Amino acid sequence: ETATRAVSGVAAAWVNFNGTGTIAIRTSQGVTSLTDNGTGDYTVNFSTSFSDEPAGVLTGGRNTHYYTGSGNTSSLRFYSITVGTSTNADTSILVLSANGDLA
Repeated sequence: ETATRAVSGVAAAWVNFNGTGTIAIRTSQGVTSLTDNGTGDYTVNFSTSFSDEPAGVLTGGRNTHYYTGSGNTSSLRFYSITVGTSTNADTSILVLSANGDLA
C-alpha cells in the first residue's frame, strides 16, 4: 500500500524538538525518533520512508545556521553550526520540515 498525505504540497514529515541536553520531540508528524550524534549533530528518523532522499529545511536559533549532511529514504542527518565560528552547537529550538514523495 502506498502512503499518502491528505493535502498535496504540504510537508510529508516535520518535527519541533529540543536539541540540548537529552534531546526530545516537542511535537511532530511523520517522525518516529531522533538520534543525538554529538554536539549539534542530529538525525531525524521518519515513520514512513520517502521514495527518494527528501529535501529537509531546518530552522532554529538566530545565532546558528544549519547544514544537511547525509540522508536516505528513512532519515536525515544535519548539523547546527554557530555563525562566525563554524563550530557545531546544540540548539534549544529546532524545527525540521522534510519534503518529498512518500514511498
